[in-house]
Amino acid sequence: MLAERARSLPARTGLPVAEASYRNLVLAAAGPPDRLTAAADLAVRIAGYDDHPVVYPRRIELVRAGDGWRVEHEEGTGGPPALWDLGATRSAPGAHCLVLGLADGPDPAGLAAVGDRAVPAVTAVWGDAWPGRLLFELSATEAQFARLLEGDPAAWAGMAAVTVAAPGAPSHTPADRVLVNPEAYGRLSDFGRQVVVTHEATHVATRADTRAWTPLWLSEGVADWTAYRDSGRTPRQIAPELARDVTAGRLPTELPADRDFAAGATGIAQAYEQSWLACELIARRYGPQRLVGFYRAVGAGDGQGEDRDRRTDRLLRAELGVGLAEFTRLWLDAVAALKA
Repeated sequence: MLAERARSLPARTGLPVAEASYRNLVLAAAGPPDRLTAAADLAVRIAGYDDHPVVYPRRIELVRAGDGWRVEHEEGTGGPPALWDLGATRSAPGAHCLVLGLADGPDPAGLAAVGDRAVPAVTAVWGDAWPGRLLFELSATEAQFARLLEGDPAAWAGMAAVTVAAPGAPSHTPADRVLVNPEAYGRLSDFGRQVVVTHEATHVATRADTRAWTPLWLSEGVADWTAYRDSGRTPRQIAPELARDVTAGRLPTELPADRDFAAGATGIAQAYEQSWLACELIARRYGPQRLVGFYRAVGAGDGQGEDRDRRTDRLLRAELGVGLAEFTRLWLDAVAALKA
């Protein structure tokens, strides 16, 4: 019965599901003898995009029907919901991406077109070792976007998109999802939308080179640098909040800390702009490929037992010939140059 329900998932959702199955089934009596409750993991693989099934813990209520059983109700338990838990779904394929959306939400085709432009732009910088494809989940409301992130809607109100690891997928696999906030994304200009999507595509492309010890100023900085590359925008146009702070005499004293990027953090816009400027400095002074090489060196090997700042200092010296203190000084000079 559950095997049949899993096979019907493509028809029930309208999504290109290549594989679906219920695993780790545990049955429990639910009171009357004609009712059972099941706990199971629903494993789903989207055709052409997921190398590994995405796993959703489920609670399933069963009721006896003749000689067998039928599913009366199914819901998620723990972890983010499946997109189809939020409503009827639809999809829009692109040449390099697939958008999974809700029927009552924005047209997914527009997002697919933006994704198709982002993929080659990212590949031009980071090479073709990554799969070169993007999978988006486009909710209908900001509240649904927050539910997919298991977060407070107020904290994510200004965030247009976030890249997350697919639930249950092995670490460092290309089964990433780019979750899009329809309200924040919808307020952006066409240029802003392209920047956001290219930024997130960079996170997907660099996942294999990103580790827990990679500083967020570096991972967010390279994503913004890739997104703004060849845009023709000036530093003051790319970093307006930081430029205003500098003009007002409010200058940073050190590179952004990881906590500065937390959803809802005060000064988060400046943290992103400071990070972009740090990576732009590396690319301008040493060349784009040295920036790519430094990023990959930071993510290589085992950094678990090494102090992060010491590791960053060591690798800056090895890759760029300048230590962390000297690099910070050069970066602060670049920040000060934003003054009007």
